[in-house]
Amino acid sequence: MTRFLLTLDEHTANSAAGQDEILLWNGGNRGTFSGPLDPHLAAFGPVRDTNVDFVRIALGVFAADRSVYRRARGSDWNARDFHLSIEVNEPQVWTGLSDELSEVIGFLTGDRWAFNFLPAAPPPESPLQTLPISEPIPKRIVLLSGGADSASGALLSALDLPKGEWQFLVSHFSATAISPFQKRLVSEINRLAPQQASSHRQVHLNRTGARLDGSSFRNEPSSRSRSLLFLALGLATAAQSGEALLMPENGFASLNPPLGPERRGALSTHTTHPRFLVDLEAVLTQAGAHGRIENPFRNLTKGEMFARVADRIGRAEASAYLAGTNSCAHTDGRYSHAPSGSSCGVCFGCLVRRSSFHAADLDDATEYLVDDPQHRFDEFVRGKSIVEAMRDFCATDVKPRMVISMSLPDGYSPSEAFDLCGRAVGELRRYLL
Repeated sequence: MTRFLLTLDEHTANSAAGQDEILLWNGGNRGTFSGPLDPHLAAFGPVRDTNVDFVRIALGVFAADRSVYRRARGSDWNARDFHLSIEVNEPQVWTGLSDELSEVIGFLTGDRWAFNFLPAAPPPESPLQTLPISEPIPKRIVLLSGGADSASGALLSALDLPKGEWQFLVSHFSATAISPFQKRLVSEINRLAPQQASSHRQVHLNRTGARLDGSSFRNEPSSRSRSLLFLALGLATAAQSGEALLMPENGFASLNPPLGPERRGALSTHTTHPRFLVDLEAVLTQAGAHGRIENPFRNLTKGEMFARVADRIGRAEASAYLAGTNSCAHTDGRYSHAPSGSSCGVCFGCLVRRSSFHAADLDDATEYLVDDPQHRFDEFVRGKSIVEAMRDFCATDVKPRMVISMSLPDGYSPSEAFDLCGRAVGELRRYLL
């Protein structure tokens, strides 16, 4: 078991004993997190204490997840043991829910988690806290990651808003290569839906590479908990209005059935899995935090989402807009001298994306490294490719046992999941075979 402490106090960080890793989030230069956001979320305006707490919890989980290596990949992907102590505003509330929280986050990351909640010092008083908030409350809050699904959801949401209404798009990035995609998409959404304004809250928050003593953190690349931090920031934004946070994701990717035995570990994530979202909302509601999360596209394939965008703005505009997104699972192409934000073209995310353009009869103007005419990235691409596994997966029809293994929550019909997977596999088959 690896023991972590997330504290807001530098003195506590320097004097803490019995911990393997110390994480300091104090908004200062000496902390272990990059980005300007402070641990009290002052820039967000009035936020429930429990939603502030949830951001700290999510950040602690994300940092811990990144800091402990996994021993293997594929079907041998090991479950790690974490003990995470976190300073929060409502320690008694979270202590009473620690078992439920451990189970939810364990389902997300595939690990075993134990939590200890400590009282945090109150935020420093500020005269700004006494000023009334006159900014109107947005009609919708939508997560915008920079990927094609969130881009589709944000645009369709804007187009569906009544004239004069506006929405808040919330983005998080840890890899700076994703930031330009997010900013460019917001500009395009405002161009394509000019009568419904979309404001943008873009948050850079990440664990740095260096511990407080100057030594280097370990850097585990899988980071399946990144979505937890993204959700926490979105819910903190949505807490003011009480509206549901929209998390657009095609239903097949949410269910994410394993392509085979080798995918039951690192490659089968639960980022937007229906069970994860339902169980997380239940824990947050019990804690008194705002936790309403909705995926408006849980019954659609990615190709069907692309087709909806094309129906609203036309095929040419849809092709250009969707090609300006990034669906690649690999952000390390720069180490092979690839342009920042490149797409490999051969990972799960890229292959589903390419099959979706094909299914929606849209031109795909994305530049994939696998198609580089000079073959500069062949070695990098070979190491990332799951094309053959995808072809094997698509060669046979979807079996009911696939659905049985999905841990569907109450209210999600197995027949609905079976039909959805069949349509999605059909899109992949028509592209790959």
